[in-house]
Amino acid sequence: MSTSPIYCLDANVLIQGWSKYYSPRICPDYWTRLTELGKAGRIFLPDEVAKEIHRTADDLSAWLKTSQIPVHPITGLVTQCLKSIYAANPLHINLVDNTRQRSMADPWVIAHAMHQNACIVTKEEKVTASSARIKIPNVCENVGVRCINDFQFIEEVGMQFSCSLP
Repeated sequence: MSTSPIYCLDANVLIQGWSKYYSPRICPDYWTRLTELGKAGRIFLPDEVAKEIHRTADDLSAWLKTSQIPVHPITGLVTQCLKSIYAANPLHINLVDNTRQRSMADPWVIAHAMHQNACIVTKEEKVTASSARIKIPNVCENVGVRCINDFQFIEEVGMQFSCSLP
């Protein structure tokens, strides 16, 4: 008996999708399928990701409030996962960019995925050159959490889109 994987979504998957290639004006099916996957318990958002999206009162924020995608709170067990992420490598502290208040949710995305044994879906790409800044895929590789991009996610869940003319 196989179980379907659970996916933890990074904010950039929703933000970039909404404003660029999956705009609801041209690809409403994407957002309908995400809602269905949320209802089925196949995808979730960490609370910090939802907060990041809700900081801007826009159409994406309004959609998220009605989407039925579960938002998981920070618990003691998730906090323990976060501690283990930072303990695994001192460079993991560079996941957060404190100077510009960016990437504040990134460590929580990984901690929630670790706790839920979920696969992370993100637009971030692994940094291969030496850099002070490190990305979600780098940390995931270091701590053994599966991480894919949104195109791989679409393929894995079997999502298909249809096109039509008015």
